[in-house]
Amino acid sequence: MAAVTEAPPLAPAPEKKPPRKRGRFTPYWLLLPGILWLLIFFAAPMIYQASTSVQTGSLEEGYKVTWHFATYWDALSSYWPQFLRSVFYAASATVLCLLLGYPLAYLIAFRAGRWRNLIMILVIAPFFTSFLIRTLAWKTILADNGPVVHTLNSLHILSLTDWLGWTAGDRVLATPLAVVCGLTYNFLPFMILPLYTSLERIDGRLHEAAGDLYAKPFTTFRKVTFPLSMPGVVSGTLLTFIPAAGDYVNAELLGSTDTRMVGNVIQAQFLRVLDYPTAAALSFILMAAILLMVTFYIRRSGTEDLV
Repeated sequence: MAAVTEAPPLAPAPEKKPPRKRGRFTPYWLLLPGILWLLIFFAAPMIYQASTSVQTGSLEEGYKVTWHFATYWDALSSYWPQFLRSVFYAASATVLCLLLGYPLAYLIAFRAGRWRNLIMILVIAPFFTSFLIRTLAWKTILADNGPVVHTLNSLHILSLTDWLGWTAGDRVLATPLAVVCGLTYNFLPFMILPLYTSLERIDGRLHEAAGDLYAKPFTTFRKVTFPLSMPGVVSGTLLTFIPAAGDYVNAELLGSTDTRMVGNVIQAQFLRVLDYPTAAALSFILMAAILLMVTFYIRRSGTEDLV
């Protein structure tokens, strides 16, 4: 019989070190730079402007905090036409951006193919140029002797827009139409990018399923594509409307005294009239109005959890 050899004793397993406990405050340290940035460059200026809005005095005598809340009512009662005009221009530009941007975003998401990257570069390309230069370029595009005005006159479109109050005679510059065109062009990428992101996430098999159920293309768009792209629609309209409502460059360069927006009034009160309390009060009224409209819009659109 063969001798049975005993197995060598197993070496003891190395002791495992207990897992190192992570610091409880590590997430807060990671958030600290962002919090400091918001406190220094957002919260502190807001508090300062809030105190400025309730001050009284003059530039020579100095301003003091007297809790003069009547400045808000005086500012609103004096400049309510500019507020309404700002909301109207911003809403018009937002609707135009949606009508122009949605088909382009749909094309990029579903039909562009190998041209997708090139079209996306063309959409983003305006950001590589100064906002001021882009707006000044529209003065050349909409010049009285330019091809755009000549074409619109040939098609008798300016006569219709003149009747609607959007243009003045045979010219486009210094009219509401020029301001809205400038706002639409400058903020169009802010509409296209969220729309493209939302449309690109839609599963193509949903469109195939709709086709298998004999849904027409328009029905598929109405029942499948557009509802699923609502987060992009809401995000795009907010990213367009909010900066457009406070813009003053387009109205300053492409408009006239009759097309002044509330941003122009705030800029003039801060830098020309030097009435700091009124300018600060106008800024807070504009911010509060936009906040209320945005809150109402999000709740009505039913996308509180998606935006």
